[in-house]
Amino acid sequence: MKVTKAIFPVAGLGTRFLPATKANPKEMLPIVDKPLIQYAVEEAVAAGIRELIFVTSSSKRAIEDHFDDNFELEANLRERGKFDLLEIVRNILPAGISCAYIRQNSPRGLGHAVLCAKQLVMNEPFAVILADDLIDGGEQSCLQQMVNVFEECQSSLIAVQKIPHSETKKYGVVDVLGDTNPIAVINAIIEKPEPANAPSDLGVVGRYILTPRIFNLLEQTMQGEGGEIQLTDAIAKLLKEEPVRALQFKGKRYDCGDKLGYLEATIAYALKHPELGDDFKRCLQSFF
Repeated sequence: MKVTKAIFPVAGLGTRFLPATKANPKEMLPIVDKPLIQYAVEEAVAAGIRELIFVTSSSKRAIEDHFDDNFELEANLRERGKFDLLEIVRNILPAGISCAYIRQNSPRGLGHAVLCAKQLVMNEPFAVILADDLIDGGEQSCLQQMVNVFEECQSSLIAVQKIPHSETKKYGVVDVLGDTNPIAVINAIIEKPEPANAPSDLGVVGRYILTPRIFNLLEQTMQGEGGEIQLTDAIAKLLKEEPVRALQFKGKRYDCGDKLGYLEATIAYALKHPELGDDFKRCLQSFF
């Protein structure tokens, strides 16, 4: 089985970035000259994904508009002879890639967001990508690394990274069998444990490849704190039925759901920007 579909849960309110996200989706916040969601989509497409499923809310129309044609803008750029910009706008979404949008009527957790896409995924393995986690994988993206592993093992797979033990309360944390870095079978997964109860220092990052069995388990998962259905809880059930693996991916992750992480990502991507990098470096140096 190959992974050709990806779910992008983008219905969150983005409260940590208010007031910037009052009328603008957090996934549309720019890192230099592209919004976060575009980086996530580019990672998916480069890894072989052909069907993009966005789980949205009523306030996220800007995401749909971003990946749609804008005839007025394109005509204006063409008339003004700005063909380089026209090419950029027309190629935001490559040919042969389809988009589907489905509403999550209320914010009921990541697990519920994934479940909303069940009828679009059907009986296929699929990826889940959280745009908040911007990952610079270098020559090979995080999702491409995961797809390569999935094609070998044909089982669910979660991206993980080592985290400070004091920060386990911020992550889902996995316990793995043996020390088979970078790939290991997961023995247990716990959502945001206190440091004293954390089984390891491997935190879950916003990249998943899951088998369709997860949908049935999500339907059986009880609501937790805040009325949310946790994807972690369903994965804990899944690993009792079939192998679920953890991959310590190669690359640098930026937590763009956090203000400091967002600023760090902006600086890192600006410094390596082919047009702005050198000038931006000189600009930064002027502050010190």
